[in-house]
Amino acid sequence: MAAARAVRVVTEVAALDRLYDWQVTEKFAHVEVGDRVRVDLHGRSVRGWVWDIVDADRDLKPLTKWLGRGVPHQMKPLIEWAAQRWYGPTARFLLAASPERIVTTLPSPPAKSVLDESIRATGALRTPGVIRLAPSTDPLALVLGAYMATLEREGSLLVLVPTEAWARRLAGRLAQRGCSVALSHEWEKMRATWPVIVGSRGTAFAPCEKIAGAIIIDADDESYRSEAAPTWFATDVIRFRCEAEGSPWWATSPVPSPSLTFNAPHVTIEPNEFEQWPDVHVVDRRSSDPREGALSSDAIDLCHRALDTKEDVAVVVVLQRLGAGRLFACTRCGELARCEICAQAEIEIDGQLACVQHANSREMFCRSCGATKLRRVRSGISTLARDVQLQLGHDVTELNSRTAPDAALSRIVVGTEAVFNRVRRAAVVVFADFDQYLLAPRERARRDALGAVAKAGRLCGSREEGRARVVVQTRRSHDDVIGALTTGNLDDLLANDAETAQSLALAPYGAFAEISGDGAEEFARALANGDVRVNQSGDTWNARASNVSLLCERLALTPRPSGRLRVAVT
Repeated sequence: MAAARAVRVVTEVAALDRLYDWQVTEKFAHVEVGDRVRVDLHGRSVRGWVWDIVDADRDLKPLTKWLGRGVPHQMKPLIEWAAQRWYGPTARFLLAASPERIVTTLPSPPAKSVLDESIRATGALRTPGVIRLAPSTDPLALVLGAYMATLEREGSLLVLVPTEAWARRLAGRLAQRGCSVALSHEWEKMRATWPVIVGSRGTAFAPCEKIAGAIIIDADDESYRSEAAPTWFATDVIRFRCEAEGSPWWATSPVPSPSLTFNAPHVTIEPNEFEQWPDVHVVDRRSSDPREGALSSDAIDLCHRALDTKEDVAVVVVLQRLGAGRLFACTRCGELARCEICAQAEIEIDGQLACVQHANSREMFCRSCGATKLRRVRSGISTLARDVQLQLGHDVTELNSRTAPDAALSRIVVGTEAVFNRVRRAAVVVFADFDQYLLAPRERARRDALGAVAKAGRLCGSREEGRARVVVQTRRSHDDVIGALTTGNLDDLLANDAETAQSLALAPYGAFAEISGDGAEEFARALANGDVRVNQSGDTWNARASNVSLLCERLALTPRPSGRLRVAVT
């Protein structure tokens, strides 16, 4: 007599991150690995995924219901790796690759189309690896090149872009050129292995059985990182997936991070790169008239010229407040108050100046000229919008992440970096306080500053096009980032970033995890040993190790305490 069949199931109950067995009755004989099912777990009806099919060696409860297709079995190694890499429940990653509704049948995928000769001529064939792509360069040619390079390979070409709006536009352009494209919300097409799949972060877990290759546009963009734990990063998922399947991958970035270029098969720098960056106009506010408002006289002049153009949005003013500190500037010489030990911006603490790390407290005076009168530099978006409206004499739209997507925009838009997702074109982009980028207390501050200018360049065009400028208002005109923007020499700055990352054991030369929650202290103390260093920073604990594998192994072996615990592995 043949042994009864049983299924090993991962349930959606994240706290129970282990496998349970249920019996397969004749009614559900068609169940396959990866399918979604409903089971009775201690009197509760919960959903789950079939992880394996085994012989039943004891009496088991039967499956309650079959819920259709789920994750293909070929993705099991990827799911296991991701769960260990970011210290997350297996169910979280299975959910990322599953449909939002029940899917029982799949469409037949079309054959890969051979592009017309005229379209093939526009494709840019590049060696797989990292491509340092200037912000104004249209990535469509690279995507077409990746499609042609993977045409003979089995599986889907995954194309990732930072936002869904960008994905829809790119999918339409590819479809016009003869490519069969599925978007990330078309789960059935992804599961059926459509020739091309285009989407944002979640497309890294596209449920196709095999991938022919992948291309990630703006691979260092923070939109690819999940903000909720587990804090997985789509670029790392794509790299692992392609390398595991032996498929080529391409990743573009205007300023590649050390993590992106580390162990990359090849790094390509596009020709005439500097000409595809925007023309940057630097305004040193240390020498500005103290009676000037939010915008300098140079910025106002450029904004008035922009308002004479026919652009629907003529002027974009960006103010991105990073961190909790409020800058102080000397009223005499304009220099910013900075810590002499860590170089971070100083804030007022108990009547004295100190950085957020409390490295060195001191009296309220300027280190540069000795003046004792400092003023706060702290205008927010609402105050800035009011001031810009008064200075330019036009209506202003205030825009941030909470602004309604269908809100009408005036010809002048003031906002956070949310403007880069809402505005397609502008005649001029003004960074009202660029020092918020330069002095941000994070290791990637300089790359973030360059990345912000790159996004602005996509709005206003490149110096090659002869369009209007990006205006940078700063009190740090001598900063290396400003020098790189004005001279076009990114090599020295990026090389210095890589050396700094290596000397300080930052990613990819070290691993880091932030631990928070009620059980953070207990978990952190249990985690600490000779290989993993742990220190407290406010209400959180930081764990560091020499590499990601070691850190993840220690996290998995450390007993998890009761109570809420959040572990964010980067």
